[in-house]
Amino acid sequence: MRVEIVAVGTELLLGQIADTNSQWLGEQLAANGIASHFHQHVGDNHERIVLAFRTALARSDALIVCGGLGPTQDDITRAAIAEIMNVPLVRDEEIVDRIRTMFNSRQREMPANNLLQADVPLGATAIDQRRGTAPGLICPLGNKVIYAVPGVPYELTEMFERAILPDLLDRVRADGATSVISSRVLKTWGASESGLAEALAERFIEMESSGSLTIAFLASGIEGIKVRLTARGDDQEHADALLDAEEAVVRAIITERLGDIIFGVDEETMEDAIAERFRARGWTLGLAESLTGGLIASRLVNVVGASQWFRGCVVSYASNVKFDLLGVDPGPVVSGSAAEQMALGARRVLGSDVGLAITGVAGPEPQDDQPPGTVFVGWAIGDVVGHAQLRLPGDRPRVRSYGAISALDLLRRTIDSGH
Repeated sequence: MRVEIVAVGTELLLGQIADTNSQWLGEQLAANGIASHFHQHVGDNHERIVLAFRTALARSDALIVCGGLGPTQDDITRAAIAEIMNVPLVRDEEIVDRIRTMFNSRQREMPANNLLQADVPLGATAIDQRRGTAPGLICPLGNKVIYAVPGVPYELTEMFERAILPDLLDRVRADGATSVISSRVLKTWGASESGLAEALAERFIEMESSGSLTIAFLASGIEGIKVRLTARGDDQEHADALLDAEEAVVRAIITERLGDIIFGVDEETMEDAIAERFRARGWTLGLAESLTGGLIASRLVNVVGASQWFRGCVVSYASNVKFDLLGVDPGPVVSGSAAEQMALGARRVLGSDVGLAITGVAGPEPQDDQPPGTVFVGWAIGDVVGHAQLRLPGDRPRVRSYGAISALDLLRRTIDSGH
């Protein structure tokens, strides 16, 4: 069973909204062992929508259409499906009554345009709408099928789980094919996509030839490079076992060739990694931020229960705050020495076990004879005080964002190394 997803809406092509629906549907299909090899975006144009549907049906067994079921003139998914089926649209009075009842319950009169949402291609089955006005559709075409759902995410997810997925699984079982596809994502910081690909080149070839395992690299900007492992198993237990074994192999290769760059798995963030280490040791953390202006603290407080180990942050953006509050020696503030003294000052002022600090030049102008992108991260852990110098690429916002996650990663590595 091969399923293709077509997202309808000119706003998608213009970049005005992100297509989270296709992403979510792809995840759900994969989790149920259903292949999805192609996703399309198409604007609100009848001829192009019909072409997109015909293209999808030529290479897939089922089509899920997202969007274009609303009550306005540019909602033309129903008409395009009717053309593909070569049938007329027929108004379903039960749907009309349901929509009218919904409007009446809100003490509003139903606009005439909403009648369009009750038009169903002859031979299709409507999926009851429980969260809005537009019903979904199940439209058979011989041994293939088109599903249509509204583009509103919370309406789409409810319809997919209640009506579309069960119908798809029935079709899969009728074909005698059952399997489960599961993925696991290893998150890394400190290596390039090409560096990871080179390190795992041999393993990549071995996995591709296995037929049950694949590997992919996902560049994720300020969140690093993700390594996605995907396994197809007879059932969930089998797929998980394949992933466990492969993760161990891939971790060993990455660590041997690129060092300690893996900081999390799946939804784990860098701040989750920091939280885990501080909880395990019963430590507290105090921050001093200059370059990042509170970005690091903002990330840390995203972790539930952060108040148990995160004491707070001094945003020492002005030089005299570094001198007067944190005890930094007067002079250049973009230096390793300043970063170390800021970390010591944060630990003292905030009463924490560990101090972490960051200072640098976000740009666009140099500072203290240092070019934009120069960053110093300092730490104070027990009797150990140290710093690292970084050269970060990009404009001012990017340097600040890269600086925040880099500082946390340096703290993680320093703790793991026994400082």
